[in-house]
Amino acid sequence: MHRRPNPRAELLRQAVAEEAARIMREQGVDDFLLAKRKAAERLGVTDASILPRNTEIEAAKVAHQRLFGADRHEAELAVLRRAALEAMRLMSDFDPRLVGPVLTGTASGHSEINLHVFSESPEAVSLRLEERGVPHEVVERRVRYERDRSVGYPALRFVAGRQTVDAVVFPVDGIRQSPASPVDGKPMRRASVAEVEALL
Repeated sequence: MHRRPNPRAELLRQAVAEEAARIMREQGVDDFLLAKRKAAERLGVTDASILPRNTEIEAAKVAHQRLFGADRHEAELAVLRRAALEAMRLMSDFDPRLVGPVLTGTASGHSEINLHVFSESPEAVSLRLEERGVPHEVVERRVRYERDRSVGYPALRFVAGRQTVDAVVFPVDGIRQSPASPVDGKPMRRASVAEVEALL
């Protein structure tokens, strides 16, 4: 027999989604699980079954942006996308692709610019930044492909305009298979320089 949804649980779930969206927006948190946990703690929710899905948090972010400050949001997004384009042109030899909130339009002023670049040698990407006089650090990022498979890749962190860029370096053939989106688990959408120019 199908159980009827508990109205109080549904309201709590929505409240946690909205609070998690606020945390992500205002504190620049990009980890859905961390935002959920913080929101649940703040609202005194201890039942894990009430926690919203990532897609519900993403929907709450979009609804808030539409409702409050759509103009400001559009302006912030344009600044981020212009900085992304600047970074992509800098790395044009490595087939850069924009991914994440700056591409999907859910980024806030706190968001980082996420790029995927493709090279058999991460050192070559690092060298390109050095040649252009761009200070950067090399870190590792784990990306998920299926529920039980994640892979570590080097990433370069630097600043373009005033925005932090996090560029994950995939092997050249990595362009054929996009990792899973943290929002819905489907292959992540990637945009080329031309596609980002079209967004602006």
